[in-house]
Amino acid sequence: MSDWKRFIADPVIAYFSMEIGVSNDIPTYSGGLGILAGDTIKAAADLQLPMVAVTLISRKGYFQQSIDEEGWQRETPNEWFPEKTLELLPVKALVSVEQRDVKVQAWLKCVKSPTGGEVPILFLDTDMDSNDPQDRTITDHLYGGDNAYRLKQEIILGMGGYRILAGLGFRVRKYHMNEGHASLLTLDLLNRTRRPVEDTWDERDSWEPHRVVQQCVFTTHTPVTAGHDRFPYDLVQRILGDEIPLYLLQELGGRGELNMTRLALNLSRFVNGVAKKHGEVSQALFPGYEIHAITNGIHPFTWASPHLVKLFSRYLPSWGTEPELLVRVDTIPDAELWEAHLGAKAMLFQYIAETTGVSLDPDLLTIGFARRVATYKRGNLIFTDLERLLRIGKGRIQLVFAGKAHPQDQPGKEIIRNIINEIKQLQGKIDIVYLENYDMELATLLIPGVDLWLNNPLRPLEASGTSGMKAALNGVPNFSVLDGWWIEGHIEGVTGWSIGPPPLGNSIDQNHTDEDVRDLYEKLENTIIPLFYEDRPGWIRVMKNAIGKNAYYFNTLVMMRRYVAEAYFR
Repeated sequence: MSDWKRFIADPVIAYFSMEIGVSNDIPTYSGGLGILAGDTIKAAADLQLPMVAVTLISRKGYFQQSIDEEGWQRETPNEWFPEKTLELLPVKALVSVEQRDVKVQAWLKCVKSPTGGEVPILFLDTDMDSNDPQDRTITDHLYGGDNAYRLKQEIILGMGGYRILAGLGFRVRKYHMNEGHASLLTLDLLNRTRRPVEDTWDERDSWEPHRVVQQCVFTTHTPVTAGHDRFPYDLVQRILGDEIPLYLLQELGGRGELNMTRLALNLSRFVNGVAKKHGEVSQALFPGYEIHAITNGIHPFTWASPHLVKLFSRYLPSWGTEPELLVRVDTIPDAELWEAHLGAKAMLFQYIAETTGVSLDPDLLTIGFARRVATYKRGNLIFTDLERLLRIGKGRIQLVFAGKAHPQDQPGKEIIRNIINEIKQLQGKIDIVYLENYDMELATLLIPGVDLWLNNPLRPLEASGTSGMKAALNGVPNFSVLDGWWIEGHIEGVTGWSIGPPPLGNSIDQNHTDEDVRDLYEKLENTIIPLFYEDRPGWIRVMKNAIGKNAYYFNTLVMMRRYVAEAYFR
């Protein structure tokens, strides 16, 4: 049993996130948002920041993915058992759901750093005998169920999380809402600020939202409409009840429906997007709010391949907690960096051979594309002109794909099916594999093991794109549309290559598909492939630039120092 009470000695930053990915054996994440949350917590531990994280237990995980013979994604639960790895805390909280009392308990996981820092994560859980059977499953499925199920989960996360922290005795300096899923915690904060008056309980003068604002930080992660949860007020009143008067909720969360992003925007002193461009796009989406930008990062020690860890540690001691030392990457001999990369490539190719039966050629330029499958990410863009791709790539390139589509995202599933069909069509001409069940463990193999990282979303819908940062850390150059972090990290031909036109304007309706496809093929044929095969020292120079000009800065230690200075302690 851990001495959890040591965490309540000092005021903390309470970091709320619907999903958190800290390790593969705790499958409470679906993609970039959860992985970022896990990396944030690890960096907070590295920096010895006073922080506690709050999330849902997601007992059934996100899902296990398999792909059938016709290319359709199939899902099965990814069930795990918290009692095997986590500690159940003694305090319970009570929330109201559909006028029923629902008990919430919390499981503890401590994230420890070699620096001596430690951050507790509280996993909220409603699977208790004392709860109604329908309420015991609220915390089962990450992003599962319908709108009502999602609202119930957000009540547990926001209000249940707030009350668990209070019950455990945490003194909170700031509440950081990582996306709008947790913004119902502001209702409890509002109730704390309410001054007693002699008139009815919904007297306007009795509420003091400005006091809540001083306690909250909000990070928005996407300009994609589906990423901003909205609930009709009849559903809100049925499930949530009258936690605060309806007129006040409408003032703060939107007149026509409860917009969780709008609620968080109205009740946070500091609001930020996750890259400079995303901050501008968010400002355009939500005029009237001051929206800053703190570019996301990755946790260096988590995402460097074992071969790179060994190499960095030999030439750049302390790089894991002082990633700014990576600017000195030129002290590493070219031959040793290339050898380390080949080691990472061999590990990936062994995995591919074992799981798919396909033996890839280690001498061929290997292009990787792996991320959550959504239509705006355009996972099948490289197959737009198969004749051109064959002319460019036959005997010269091979491709590795991976990624899950949300179970309810039929267009995303169709993209996977399209990629599988293209793989069949190109069989014997260009080797291409699609790896099932993309998760943290597979990412640590796949990203360092390819030679080039491809990213081609519809601009400006890629808010950040942390997979590209993981690639850069491992000396894998990016070949990407100028969106998200890549606008800041890109130097053409130095740190990698761009696809398509420059990032002009903030409209979410921009579409340059024809230009993007043309530029993708032309740079692949005339710049990237010749450099890889004909100028290995030049290619290694780009690898080193990716590390020394990108990875030294785009990491969660730099990111967290900015949150501390700009958001938490001001």
